[in-house]
Amino acid sequence: MSPLLAVSLLFKALAIPLLARIAWTDFKTQKISNRDVLLLFCLGVGSLQLMSVQAGSWWDMGLSAIAGLLLFVVLFPLWALRKLGAGDVKLMAVMPFVIGGSGLAAFSIMLLLFALATAAVMKYPFLLPEGAFRVYIQHLDRKGVVPFGVPISAAAICAIAFQIYAILMAATSSGALQQLI
Repeated sequence: MSPLLAVSLLFKALAIPLLARIAWTDFKTQKISNRDVLLLFCLGVGSLQLMSVQAGSWWDMGLSAIAGLLLFVVLFPLWALRKLGAGDVKLMAVMPFVIGGSGLAAFSIMLLLFALATAAVMKYPFLLPEGAFRVYIQHLDRKGVVPFGVPISAAAICAIAFQIYAILMAATSSGALQQLI
């Protein structure tokens, strides 16, 4: 495994706890800070640049830029109509940089599954066990707020974990990881 690939995987691994923090703060406060989104963007772009240099192709970087811009343009009117929060729009626009163009299909499928699960929990909170979590979900339902940063972050964490696993398995099977150790 080359040092560029190792540092790229490190950047992806550092994005996981940041995504968990974003999900937690969005769940508790319904806010996603610009600082966290900007840091996530920097980690994603850094990882993509290292992978592009390693591969010798900038296709993934270009695809991520186009997808990020497209997501921002499509989701911005939903923010203007107050159907989606500004933090959610910015977080979704950054996701193609974090995931990379090649992982967007898997991310989209996982996002759909997590969004459906979130909608089900918000729609039917009485199915949850008794306790503070259920009361909080009912409170969010009454306010008409859905912390969409939670399913976005969960889907991104799963997609990143899958990418790291796939790269490490490929490096292990080729013997490149053994040479590094």
